[in-house]
Amino acid sequence: MKALFLIFHGFESYNKGISKKIMSQVKALNYNGIETQLSYLKITENDHHIRMIGDKILEDYGTGIKGKIRKRIRYKSLIEYILSNKIKLVYIRSAHNANPCLTRMLKKLHKHGIKLLMEIPTYPYDQEYNHSSLRSRIHLQIDRYFRKHMAKYLYRMVTFSDAGIIFGVSAIHISNGIDFDEIPVKKIVNENLDQLNLIGVAEIHFWHGFDRIIKGLSDFYKKTPSEQVVFHIVGSGDMVPLRSMVKDLQLEKYVVFHGTRFGKELDDLFEISDMGIASLARHRSGITRIKTLKNREYAARGIPFVYSEIDEDFENMPYVMKIPADDTPVNIPSLIDFYHSVKMNPQEIRNSIIDELSWNKQMKIVIDQIKDINENT
Repeated sequence: MKALFLIFHGFESYNKGISKKIMSQVKALNYNGIETQLSYLKITENDHHIRMIGDKILEDYGTGIKGKIRKRIRYKSLIEYILSNKIKLVYIRSAHNANPCLTRMLKKLHKHGIKLLMEIPTYPYDQEYNHSSLRSRIHLQIDRYFRKHMAKYLYRMVTFSDAGIIFGVSAIHISNGIDFDEIPVKKIVNENLDQLNLIGVAEIHFWHGFDRIIKGLSDFYKKTPSEQVVFHIVGSGDMVPLRSMVKDLQLEKYVVFHGTRFGKELDDLFEISDMGIASLARHRSGITRIKTLKNREYAARGIPFVYSEIDEDFENMPYVMKIPADDTPVNIPSLIDFYHSVKMNPQEIRNSIIDELSWNKQMKIVIDQIKDINENT
């Protein structure tokens, strides 16, 4: 069976962690026998907005404002490509971009018997826009107005939440997965027990709650402890409030902003790090249950980590510390005690998820629930 994985952004300017996830999902679909291509957007060096299928240009939308608008409303070439190549499954990653043009495209594909799946990376997502710009909030209002009508043409939603129905459509439940070929396990367990290195890797938003660690460190260092704790923040995003807080609390020595790091640079940071900091404030965006990619990446690396939401894949793992879903500072001495209580080595932590949380396994769940697609048509 042929499939198209459809996204509404590119890879050059987008979160590279999410881009790697998408590539891993495409790889997993192919591994499971679904001949899958990836369609994405790209901006050329001379400012042309283009839609790609793999490494080939499907359509050039032009430059400037006209190019930006056309790529959001013109889907004729995409429809023709899907139909002429006898693609039977279109897997769409939602960009919260429901609109009349996208709805018309899905309606046409639906009429031709093509199964349409839409993955909602985070659900519900409306409250994620509470601190967004006016432009982003307008974008959300357009999506809210059209999404239920658009969803009428979808076969299933794919979600990492526990929602059974999304916008009136039945949901397929999966977890965020890991491509274990791409993430090395931590090799060294640090012997220096006088310093605990924490690492938080994210495209930072208010729901990550890194401020809770910073405030906890402020309380911790007021008591002149014998052990040092250093927080390494890796990534981009909403950094100004965190930098200001660190400066105001005079924690520059204990909170290090590394910026965005990938490849060997990121691997090296994990080698010096002892414990991962995952999302500590998902409650700020109204989310209780979620299966974040970051939790899985920390486990694949083989380090203990802390979070505040409910993640059913990790709730009973001995290397996971749960803290309350509120805005209180993290109790750093408790975090230190927990780290020292973990008896599993990095490989054992990684092995605890390697069977169930690979992308190959997770995308097979999707495939198994669409077996009624006639592969001979």
